[in-house]
Amino acid sequence: MKPPITVSSLDAERIEALLDALPPTSEFNRELLLDELARAEIVEPHAMPAGVVTMNSTARFEIGSPTEQFSLTLSYPKDMQQVENGISILTPIGAALLGLSIGDAIDWPRPDGQLVQVRLLEVLYQPEREGEYFR
Repeated sequence: MKPPITVSSLDAERIEALLDALPPTSEFNRELLLDELARAEIVEPHAMPAGVVTMNSTARFEIGSPTEQFSLTLSYPKDMQQVENGISILTPIGAALLGLSIGDAIDWPRPDGQLVQVRLLEVLYQPEREGEYFR
């Protein structure tokens, strides 16, 4: 069972526009991310809970078995060159992180079709928590 997720209205709008602009031959599975947006609770940026991963958030999470920990910033593809330790929303792990709350875990398909568990441990930085609503 997938945990509930929360996505800001601004992030949802931008991600949908990004997915619409992807070429039909894109290897990214847009349906997975669209399904996540469809099941998300959409809130205004100023109403975003502090422990949720939003776009441009830096999250500490673990994946796999045996587990490995990472601290990465969820980014749009166009911003990846400017972001140190970024992970694109168009990667399987990036898509899995969107909207998770601290303590949540989700099983997410890797490119090879196998499932990997992603567990959110901490949100180190979240733009909305810092009052940055229109980044």
